[in-house]
Amino acid sequence: MEQWINPRVKEIQISGIRQFFNRVSAYPDAISLTLGLPDFPTPEHVKEAGKTAIDENKTTYTHNAGSIELRNAIGRFVKEKYNLDYETENEIIATSGASEAIDISLRTILVEGDEVILPGPVYPGYEPVIRLCGAKPVHVDTRETEFKLTASLIEKNMTDRTKCVILPYPSNPTGMTLSHDERKEIAHLLKDTNVFVLSDEIYSELTYDQAHQSIATYEGMREKTIVINGLSKSHSMTGWRIGFLLGDADITQHILKVHQYNVTCVSSITQSAAVEALTNGKDDAKPMREIYEQRLGYTYSRLQDMGLGIHKPGGAFYLFPSIKKYGMKSWDFATQLLEEEKLAVVPGIAFSDYGDDYIRISYAYHQDQLKEGLDRLERFLNRLEK
Repeated sequence: MEQWINPRVKEIQISGIRQFFNRVSAYPDAISLTLGLPDFPTPEHVKEAGKTAIDENKTTYTHNAGSIELRNAIGRFVKEKYNLDYETENEIIATSGASEAIDISLRTILVEGDEVILPGPVYPGYEPVIRLCGAKPVHVDTRETEFKLTASLIEKNMTDRTKCVILPYPSNPTGMTLSHDERKEIAHLLKDTNVFVLSDEIYSELTYDQAHQSIATYEGMREKTIVINGLSKSHSMTGWRIGFLLGDADITQHILKVHQYNVTCVSSITQSAAVEALTNGKDDAKPMREIYEQRLGYTYSRLQDMGLGIHKPGGAFYLFPSIKKYGMKSWDFATQLLEEEKLAVVPGIAFSDYGDDYIRISYAYHQDQLKEGLDRLERFLNRLEK
């Protein structure tokens, strides 16, 4: 029966991140610096809120968009943190992780033949959804702009088929962020167009040099921007699957329909935990961020000392060093590194063709694991250079 499967589904692949991570299971003594998985536990008070929800039998369906309590908490959180102002009743949707928010947003706005501009290299979760919608991903080479999708690059790649621009900052895999002026230039370019902006801000609480700003706060951008966020990274709640999206009511009323037929609503237990995270735990990311910043300094310094070309990131918990000078494809480089030194990193090819001269290293790991992993990488590079 495989011949009758939707050909678009047959064409997409499991992400390169997961493909390589799954290979690591064959190397039980390997150290993995692959996944963007916080190594902190979910805060205790958040876990207790989830337990209480179970004990109090809060185990039924909620409103499709999420409980009013949760949507109020989301609205207060983004207003205080990022000066984003959205109505609880009809402009906020709680989702099963940021991944579902991306999926239902793109499925709502895209039709056959549309084009979506996104940076390359980029997180691999966008392209498959775009293709499943019959639309075309337009990866823009950002290697000469420090991995930033600038207004100039967007303008050069816009056509009469451009429907959406994806701004995933802070970035996975590069950790780069956009400055105020860079966002302002993008807003000036797009504000009078009929182009949507999907602003993936899942790492908004993990910025180091400057506070996060959302493109939706710039003049003329609120009505065309869908803001994606969630608690996986900020509150170490990856397994709880809680994300949220915010947008003008004219957009979200239609996204809600896709969400309803997709998951009905987010787990009611997770919603109760999320309320606690967003209210009493609104600053829970701060101590984690401070530790990530220490790890960033250590890892960045080590990679510089190894002679790898690298831009210092402004957020998230990834570094994206260049391996171009070794003349190897990233998949071959990562495979040889795993086989010889039992160290797993993500090949840059997982993030589009523009990433093939790079590897991604996650520093969302304990310091001891980082040190041992970087020691193994240094030994490997020393052999390559002989």
